[in-house]
Amino acid sequence: MSDSRPQAKTGTRASPAAVRLSSAPGRWIVLACVLGSGLAGIDGTVVNIALQQVGRSLHVGFGSLQWVVNSYALTLASLILLGGSLGDRHGRRRIFVVGITWFAVASVLCAVSPSAGLLIAARALQGVGGALLTPASLAILQSTFNKEDRVRAIGVWAGLSGTASAIAPFVGGWLLAAGGWRWVFLIDPPLAIAVVTIAVLHIPETRAPRASQRLDIGGALLGAVGLGGLTAGFIAASEHTLGSALVSAPLAVGLIAVVLFVLAERREANPMVPPWLFRSGQFSATNLITFLLYAGNGAALLLLVIELETVSAFSPLMAGTALLPITVVMLLLSARFGGWAHRRGPRVFMAIGPLVCAAGLALLTRLDAQSGYWIGVLPAVTVFGLGLALFVAPLTATVLGAVPASRAGIASGVNNSVARAASLLAIAALPVIVGMKGSAYRSAAQFLGPFRAAMWSCAGLYVAGGVLAAMLIRDCAAVRPGTCTGPIALCGDPVLAGAP
Repeated sequence: MSDSRPQAKTGTRASPAAVRLSSAPGRWIVLACVLGSGLAGIDGTVVNIALQQVGRSLHVGFGSLQWVVNSYALTLASLILLGGSLGDRHGRRRIFVVGITWFAVASVLCAVSPSAGLLIAARALQGVGGALLTPASLAILQSTFNKEDRVRAIGVWAGLSGTASAIAPFVGGWLLAAGGWRWVFLIDPPLAIAVVTIAVLHIPETRAPRASQRLDIGGALLGAVGLGGLTAGFIAASEHTLGSALVSAPLAVGLIAVVLFVLAERREANPMVPPWLFRSGQFSATNLITFLLYAGNGAALLLLVIELETVSAFSPLMAGTALLPITVVMLLLSARFGGWAHRRGPRVFMAIGPLVCAAGLALLTRLDAQSGYWIGVLPAVTVFGLGLALFVAPLTATVLGAVPASRAGIASGVNNSVARAASLLAIAALPVIVGMKGSAYRSAAQFLGPFRAAMWSCAGLYVAGGVLAAMLIRDCAAVRPGTCTGPIALCGDPVLAGAP
């Protein structure tokens, strides 16, 4: 919804909810949102490529490298729903600009960090910025474009964001070769200046008139402590026994915080995660499947990049671009599979897609020191990308279709948080499960065995997700023929019809 306050006529700024995609203001708004959300997404890809160089430069073990990735993921996953609420309450453009600026300052702190501890702290600050700008970018598109152009604008945003992700490995690999890992973070501030300038000149301010004036700060803190405690315990387990206080204490704190989070959300008047959402069996099942699939996805992609550099002796540029087929396949096929799923129902796509991903990961277990790109890597990542293209769009549509349209924003936010939390916990826990310790990322002989075990474990997560989708996901037409406008529409969950 748009802000009821008068809008200043600055530059080419248009009125909220009246922008056309074909207009100059519309193009500026999409560009700002693509560049802004791209900052948060690209940084994750590039940092994965830089991890080996970071470890050698700062002389740290694999546990510290896990924290370099997970400190960002932790604050992002914990605060992204709160960031969306802040945008609704204080203005989407304002929070978007604050998030971009925060992210840029944190990126500079990452670049100048002299130690692993300071780098981890700066990455956590980056995650706070990402939690502010990510939900705001999509909310801006939803609230500024007119009804006829809104879906197309979001589609353009998604496509261009995918293209940005495809370019990231080239840029990241080149920066690593030319200037080292610190330059990976210094690319953010110039882009941030451009985004803030465009936003101030061309994006109208919007708010949600009925947004709650009460923020669920307690829920956000409990969520962060819960995820942080579990993450810290799992990472510490790679260096200490399970009976050690360094392992058991954070795990206990994390579990207690998760339980308190669930209890608090049930009693909170304006909860960050509304419990009524989970009255929908379709919504609950889809989020369970999301957790399994994105746990496998996060751990597999991180460890694959390290394998390519450590075992297969790829350069950082080659290791990054080796994943390019995943993005290309998704760009070419995701929309098409999403359209087929809308007409035929999501269950088949959500069941088959994860099994195809599992097959791609099984192919990756064949990698060794002699593996080349064309025979060893390309077939595996192409199959993996095909599996992602099959299930990602249907999964997202199923989440949105499981709740009333008026609550699609919070449903999407919860699902996004589930996906990020799953990746966070998998990256922390899976290396411990497969016996990946200390400096294993520096030795091909030490890394290869645990890597193969991890790929089989991730494949198992995908198989479990596919089986659950076949068992639990409903095609609307099969549940209540003739009562829905599309196979993924709200159907079979009448209890949500009067949801708040």
